[in-house]
Amino acid sequence: MKTVVILGTGGTISGTGKAGKTTNYNAGEIQVDALCEGVPGIRELAHLEYVQVCNVASSALDDAIWISMAKTINRLAQREEVAGFVITHGTDTIDETAFFLHLTVKTDKPVVITGAMRPASAISADGPLNLYQAVALAAAPEAVGKGVLVLFSDAILSARDVQKVSTFRVDAFSGRDLGMLGYMQDEHPYFYHSPCRPHTVESEFTVEDLERLPKVSVAYFYAGVEEDILDFMAQRYDGLVLAAVGAGSLGLKWPEKLKELSERQFPVVRCSRVANGLVSYREKYDYLPYVLAGYSLPPQKARILLALALTKTGDPQVIQRMFRQY
Repeated sequence: MKTVVILGTGGTISGTGKAGKTTNYNAGEIQVDALCEGVPGIRELAHLEYVQVCNVASSALDDAIWISMAKTINRLAQREEVAGFVITHGTDTIDETAFFLHLTVKTDKPVVITGAMRPASAISADGPLNLYQAVALAAAPEAVGKGVLVLFSDAILSARDVQKVSTFRVDAFSGRDLGMLGYMQDEHPYFYHSPCRPHTVESEFTVEDLERLPKVSVAYFYAGVEEDILDFMAQRYDGLVLAAVGAGSLGLKWPEKLKELSERQFPVVRCSRVANGLVSYREKYDYLPYVLAGYSLPPQKARILLALALTKTGDPQVIQRMFRQY
């Protein structure tokens, strides 16, 4: 029987609260091995091993935990009997963890992240089925080479494109304009698409010598925002992502401030606070060498790519190539 390693990080899937209720619960109450005890038939899918990375709400995760997870997966993936990995995770930052691992894990074995919108103590908790299907997907030959996947509510989603789109529905995740890769039906995966951007073994990024990531933050643009927030952030961070409006627009005051930051060789990536569409080259901003286009990445994922890029280079042309490529 194949071996699947389950890494527990906490989240709603391991949360408990008042019996039957879906709100006001405590995330990260149940250890990952005990979580699997409540899933009928899960041990018929694979031999299970457990690693309890942490047991917290996903909003408490940071890059040090991500780096540790990537190193753990890279190490365990060397074992021939390990077919794949499952990560139980809170839903709030699943898309961030998934994208970071998508760029830094060095194996073509499936890495599947799942969670739940309802705690284990709720009526009709969604965690058991998600976990069952995640283990089945991690053990499936069809998932090999697809990069890091998110399995949620019968949908198979790529780590690059997945985004949380609801605060309460059990089908809380979407691939946005770019769609999903396929479906799960019970323990059977059905793939219809594959990721076309580099990932995992094809990625140029590595965590081998990393302990922390460069500090990159996100500045949110809104009507009437003052431009001096950019000075504040440039003094404290190594790079900045802008959650701009529309297709990357930034009003009248920010472009002049971006010119100052570019002259200081401070990298800034324009993204959009809109869920779908592209932010591509615009002469108004991107004639500045250190102002870069984020294309279809949302701000929270662009932050991760910029941080990883800064571990390799400070050259803005190379960083822009990375955003086009990944």
